[in-house]
Amino acid sequence: MREPTFLILTALAGGPRHGYGIIQEVAALSAQRVTLLPGTLYTALDRLTGQELVCRDREEVVDGRLRRYYRLTPAGIDALDAETARLRQLATAAEARLRALRPRTA
Repeated sequence: MREPTFLILTALAGGPRHGYGIIQEVAALSAQRVTLLPGTLYTALDRLTGQELVCRDREEVVDGRLRRYYRLTPAGIDALDAETARLRQLATAAEARLRALRPRTA
């Protein structure tokens, strides 16, 4: 799973969000390192909807503009859980190797 996808799913794990809310949350989660453009986000949301990892939650009109909210599906929760476990395992392996490289102090 690519990092932007992981971050989008993580953002939606906090509850349903509209597009701009997802963009803001991804930026916050990544300490501003990942900035999603609207076109990139909506392409990803279409793909994730097709994969049944996210679905539309609701729509509302705010200041004359349509806001479409998305949420995780049960399959999306499972995918995020599996990817989190995979990343944790990789981080644990990297930490173990880094510890082996450092000299021990008495």
